[in-house]
Amino acid sequence: MSNSFTNRVFGCVIIKAINANYNADFTHQPRTLSDGTVYATDKALKYTVRNYLNKNFGNEKVFYFKSVNDDMQPRDLKQNYVNHFGEFPKVDKKEAVKARKIVLENLLKCIDVRLFGGTFAEEGANLSLHGTVQFTHGLNRFVEGIIYSEQISSPFRNSNDKSTDSMQTTLGTQFKLKEGHYVHHLSVNPRNLEEMNKVVNSDGVTKSDIAILKEALRNGATFYDSSSKAGVENELLLWVQLKESSKLVLPSFVELISVNENKEIDLGKISSLLSAEHIKKEIDTVELYYNQTITQVINEPENAQLFDLC
Repeated sequence: MSNSFTNRVFGCVIIKAINANYNADFTHQPRTLSDGTVYATDKALKYTVRNYLNKNFGNEKVFYFKSVNDDMQPRDLKQNYVNHFGEFPKVDKKEAVKARKIVLENLLKCIDVRLFGGTFAEEGANLSLHGTVQFTHGLNRFVEGIIYSEQISSPFRNSNDKSTDSMQTTLGTQFKLKEGHYVHHLSVNPRNLEEMNKVVNSDGVTKSDIAILKEALRNGATFYDSSSKAGVENELLLWVQLKESSKLVLPSFVELISVNENKEIDLGKISSLLSAEHIKKEIDTVELYYNQTITQVINEPENAQLFDLC
């Protein structure tokens, strides 16, 4: 009996940031669109998932994640492959196809590749894997988006200051968002990697992978508790799983969700969408995860199964 996961899924992940900076730009400020809307990239959410998998599932390989060699230098792509799988396959004209298959088979042993795909660009083994799981950028759907700055001081003098009698320590600035509720749309389509899986006889994304993914989407941001990410937490996961035979395509949930001044997450537009008869008959299950003691959700989808985040 195959353990492959074969259903398509639509949903969303909400990340809460209170006096925090979930995803900074190169000026260290929370990212904003031209109209001032605060947003985060899909890479920010993927990073929290990969970090959670790497730290909590030691039996799973996470390939696209920073690691360092014995000289404390970040590994390049080929070095990372060797670190995970040993010797890189011999590459020549006669063995080119075989080398690509070996690399592909090994990459699909990594849970983050099975979930998110990836690009592997090495001589003789160029591969582009379309991820099963896709996230959109996360938009702040709270009614406000107030960014503020604060001065911070280092205990050390600036070494570039040439004044021999300088008594000033280094000053810096950090930026934070007063409050934000970032909504990332998500979709799961196991068929995205179907052809690649067939080439090396892989099961692709498994039911176990999906269970692990859902756990990471409920906890990954909260788990990554660094100084810059303090105040960033997972708030909600909505998982709409379609019937296996369904060909239904749902729109992005991002702009269908709002968070009002009372900090209530309003799912009314999504509920209306899912209750339409032609959509309702295509749905297998609707799962809704949030901390029911501190998070207020209104207009929940009909027949949604409610779970706590943890």
